[in-house]
Amino acid sequence: MRVAIIGLIALACALPAAADDWPHWRGPTRSDISGESSRFDEGAWPPGDPAWTASVGEGGSSPVVAAGCVYTLGWRDGSEHLECRDLPSGALHWTQSYSAPRHGRHHAGDEAHYSGPSATPEFDPQTGLLYTLGIDGDLNCWDVGHAGARVWGLNLYEAFGAGRRPDVGGGQRDYGYTCAPLALGEALVVEAGSPQGTLIALDRRTGERLWASECRDSAGHTGGMVPLTVEDIACVAVLTLHRLLIVRVDAGHEGETLAEFPWETHFANSIPSPVAFDDSIILTSGYSQSRTVRVRLSRTGAELVWEARNQFSKVGTPVVHDGRIYVAWQKLRCLDWETGALLWEGGRFGDDASLILTADERLIVFGARTLALCETATRSPGAYTELASRDGVCSARCWPHVVLSNGRILCRDRDGNFICATL
Repeated sequence: MRVAIIGLIALACALPAAADDWPHWRGPTRSDISGESSRFDEGAWPPGDPAWTASVGEGGSSPVVAAGCVYTLGWRDGSEHLECRDLPSGALHWTQSYSAPRHGRHHAGDEAHYSGPSATPEFDPQTGLLYTLGIDGDLNCWDVGHAGARVWGLNLYEAFGAGRRPDVGGGQRDYGYTCAPLALGEALVVEAGSPQGTLIALDRRTGERLWASECRDSAGHTGGMVPLTVEDIACVAVLTLHRLLIVRVDAGHEGETLAEFPWETHFANSIPSPVAFDDSIILTSGYSQSRTVRVRLSRTGAELVWEARNQFSKVGTPVVHDGRIYVAWQKLRCLDWETGALLWEGGRFGDDASLILTADERLIVFGARTLALCETATRSPGAYTELASRDGVCSARCWPHVVLSNGRILCRDRDGNFICATL
């Protein structure tokens, strides 16, 4: 029995851009694990002044990088703006925009803490198409080889009829659409959270509907879905408003539920994405959950392996590597994969921390406007060890995840302040 992220070999073969690009939510392997070194041993830390900066509009959407370009989605002046910049210099190549509200049409609660698009763009290396999902459900396909010409588009609310998310405890919250689209084979999968299906698969080239999931939960508030296999069955994992949902995507069974595990968080704040590793999924969130759990998957369902109470993240998605789970919220914590036991903790990273594992066994952590480099448990098994840090990076809450691509660190805050630092 084994769960594994799928499509990575095909992606590597098809990718026309550099292997160190960051084309998806959580990077090339959708795991926040990079093939690049931190370059700490070459004296690159702490990073110096930014190579360039930009104002990219409000939002929690993380940047993506492909073929020497960085793509951002942000809101300003009544519109959402997709911008393409040169990665080395920051020069603006092109921009596309469309009218959009600052918050989604069903918005409820916490409007002072977020605004603009939250979903990260998805780049499809096989077609050269880029997909974006706005806060109010505007799903668009852009041809980046032709200055971002719009290929097709639709609005998820209008096409599939999703309503406001119900109150699951603590008070009603609805932050609009937050989950990055997922290019999977000939399909583009979106978390519509609608009466027609929680997940809807569209033809990636035309936008025509292909299939919908049996489950019809409201959408969650995570950043992305996870492609995986469960005992050789191709699936997608998503954290809906009510549960961890494992949906089959193999031919003839598209949309069928393979497994589920109940998971509701007060204020609809199940925000960190599920993490697939080996035969299991890692889930974490705060408030009424306030725990991290390991859930084992099989053809017959899902079962709890362990839970780590009071060891959790409210926002950032964990990273799993070499028998350890790294969770960043307030502090950086290292948990044991087999038992969930806390091995060490340290640092001060606020509510908005995200992290990346580098090829030289180090962790880049970005939170509370601090960019830090820390040792993994492979290098420092007994204690939290911070190697270097730089404070005052950006000026507002850093909901977008940090990105490492082609020797550059990209950081963005919710107000749209964007920096590119060269290592």
